[in-house]
Amino acid sequence: MRGVTEDPRLDDMPLLDELMPWSVAPLRLGRSWIVAPDVRTLRARWERLVAARGDEREALFRPSRARTTASSVAALPGQRTGTGRFAREDGPCPAPVRLAHGPFDEQWLLPDHRLIDTARPELWRVADDSQLFVVEQGHVPGAAGPALLVTAAVPDGRSPAGRPGRIRPLFRRPGGREPNIAPGLLPLLCERYGQPVAPADLSAWVVAAALPSPAGCRVPLPYDAEVWRSGVELGRRLTGIQLRGAHGGEKPRLPGGRRPYVRVPVPARPATVAYDAGEETLELGEGRISPVPAEAWDFHVSGARMLEQWFTHRTAPAEPGSLEAMGPVAWPQEWTSELLELITVLALLAQREPERAALAAHPGPTRAELRAAGVLPVPAAARRPASVLDHQEEGPEGQFALL
Repeated sequence: MRGVTEDPRLDDMPLLDELMPWSVAPLRLGRSWIVAPDVRTLRARWERLVAARGDEREALFRPSRARTTASSVAALPGQRTGTGRFAREDGPCPAPVRLAHGPFDEQWLLPDHRLIDTARPELWRVADDSQLFVVEQGHVPGAAGPALLVTAAVPDGRSPAGRPGRIRPLFRRPGGREPNIAPGLLPLLCERYGQPVAPADLSAWVVAAALPSPAGCRVPLPYDAEVWRSGVELGRRLTGIQLRGAHGGEKPRLPGGRRPYVRVPVPARPATVAYDAGEETLELGEGRISPVPAEAWDFHVSGARMLEQWFTHRTAPAEPGSLEAMGPVAWPQEWTSELLELITVLALLAQREPERAALAAHPGPTRAELRAAGVLPVPAAARRPASVLDHQEEGPEGQFALL
């Protein structure tokens, strides 16, 4: 992955914040034990917590200013969890949901609003099988890696380094309704390129062409229709790779002979991860996986190597006796399967990097031109979440409120 140098021409390019104006700040989970790489661990932690009483429950809970066992909050939209004070909770574990826990790390979350400091309910209201989340990565000057990523799972918006970016749903309402796109932009692009431009086309272009900058992601929009078409096609492929089969797509696969396999089983508790470039082998303790392309090992986001970070999230020691310390007694087989998939994803994305980098070289309309066309500035209403008036959500202590 290439490093990024600051280019004064970036100032003339529109910001992603202007093209997809509604954004949400990253989640603040408040306590790490509510996230785990496997469902069994979360259920075991829940059972341990609800079996505790009094001060022990409070200590295990890890209270914060925003949440204690006495907090009374509404349920997360779309989640059937308790809304009574957690100090009285003795029910079964809520069904864990997938969480994009930082870049390229899909884990599981207990979706209980009483456990999450700042859950961003507006994100949960629009999360469904039609939604796509575009997640800006923290800007680190000179660091290699993509400026943004996409996911079908609710993202927490974590960034490996630097200031976290923003989370931008593609649609402002459930069911793929009301695109989160600057009013007037899609008709302008349709006229410019002489073809229909759908919301998914713009998100694909953004995935392929976005560039990092201190002000946020910049998005060049080309004058040339053929450049647009090729960039959208590239963005669709990059999006499909990152979604890993979600939204009815196919799981990413490397060509035969290049697919990674387990050559030596991963031990019960691997303590280290390393890479042998000569053998193209990923070493997890005594375990061996190969072939692992060098570009997969070298894949960085915001200055952090993704394979190392993924491994650390599963093996870092925790405080003895805490809920965070509860986990599998041995390396689960599903972790190995997820690692093989991650290697594939990173390798495929890295292979497309030269194509992606080339898109920035094509000139396109400046911010001034978009202002002249009436697309900018974006109306204030487009930056706010859409109103939800068609259903009830459970409030604190089981009371219902119409939103």
